[in-house]
Amino acid sequence: MTEPSPIATGILCRCPRCGRGKLFSGYLKLAPQCGECGLSYDFADSGDGPAVFVIFAVAPIIIILWWIVEANFVIQPWMHLVLWLPATVIFSLLLLPPFKGVLINLQYKNKAKEGRL
Repeated sequence: MTEPSPIATGILCRCPRCGRGKLFSGYLKLAPQCGECGLSYDFADSGDGPAVFVIFAVAPIIIILWWIVEANFVIQPWMHLVLWLPATVIFSLLLLPPFKGVLINLQYKNKAKEGRL
């Protein structure tokens, strides 16, 4: 059996070993183990990595959209807050689980562990 792609299974929030079981039991809460193959998720610790990558992805999207709106429409400055604050929150919340899934799946595939002396 071939090992599933850590990127594909991460985006789908699936188990890094079998690619079928759910990775999360809640929005961002890891399940204790895979329901399909029984892999324990005790190894998983993505830390702040997903949030950093989401910031790097969402910020340019919001800025580009802001430029497009600014170039094509004349709107009041407060309207930018009304548009871009909710958009930033929504994009960030939508991207956090897949980014966390990818980092956990890459951690499993590369057998990454905490540094030791």
